Amino acid sequence: MESHAAIEALSALAHPGRLAAFRLLVQAGAPGLAAGEVAKRLASPPNTLSTQLAILARSGLIRAHREGRSIIYRADFPSFSSLLGFLVEDCCGGRPEVCAPLVQAAERTLGCGRAPGQQTCDPS
Repeated sequence: MESHAAIEALSALAHPGRLAAFRLLVQAGAPGLAAGEVAKRLASPPNTLSTQLAILARSGLIRAHREGRSIIYRADFPSFSSLLGFLVEDCCGGRPEVCAPLVQAAERTLGCGRAPGQQTCDPS
């Protein structure tokens, strides 16, 4: 990931409503959620949420597609992984203990329902 893309993604997340929407879509996983359902769960006016989702989509953190009359939004896990990788790329500076808490948190998170022996948690 290049710096400008990371800055755009981080800027998109730097708002309480957008961060809440993104986290909700991450929790929803591969099926995603209809825009109306996101608005309902976040108690957000649909027009406000539409703007927030558009900003997240432009940043590449989420994707949208139409299903009938609904627009379904999903977290873009590869893009999110790239952002996280970019943020920790230079972590540690040769001192692994600096990143140990981050690695432990990632290991706990990656336990999200993966099969025994599976190396990553693939939410798709």
